[in-house]
This record gives sequence, C-alpha cells and structure tokens, in this order.
Amino acid sequence: MSAAVKYTLGRIGLFVLVLAALWPVDMNVFLKLMVALAFSAAASFFLLRGWRDEMAEEMAAAAERRRAEKERLRSALAGEDQPDDSADRPDSK
Repeated sequence: MSAAVKYTLGRIGLFVLVLAALWPVDMNVFLKLMVALAFSAAASFFLLRGWRDEMAEEMAAAAERRRAEKERLRSALAGEDQPDDSADRPDSK
C-alpha cells in the first residue's frame, strides 16, 4: 500500500475516532465536526509523522523521475541525445 493511501486513511481514521469521542457531548453537530477536524489535524501532526515523511519521500522521488524524464525527452527532441555508435562497435584496426 502506498504511503499516501496509508496517510490518508490514518487522517480519516483519526477524524472518525475524535468525532466518535465527541458524539455524546451536548453541542451542535457542525461544532462537533469542526472540533473533530481541528483535533484530528493536530493529532495527525504528531501521530502520523512517519507516514507523512514516507509520503513526502515518495512524492519527491516521483517528481525527480518526472523531471529526469522531461529533460531526457527535451534533449531527445532537440537532437542532443545522439547515441554514440563508436562505443558499441569493436575497433577495426
């Protein structure tokens, strides 16, 4: 499972957990949702740090792969990416 999916499910799980804890409290439903959102966001900052860092690393690696592929395609379209045929052929002296 990708880190982004784990982190997203963790955030949703924390929200549901905090909302369930607030459910018996006598207050407006909209206020319960807002408090649950705020507390779950704060809790996820500390509790889900590892998954968040893992997700950030995956996203950075994907961005680097896209950047390298974009540069490779750019140079190929510009004609700068010419294969060196002399390296593949044995010297015929």
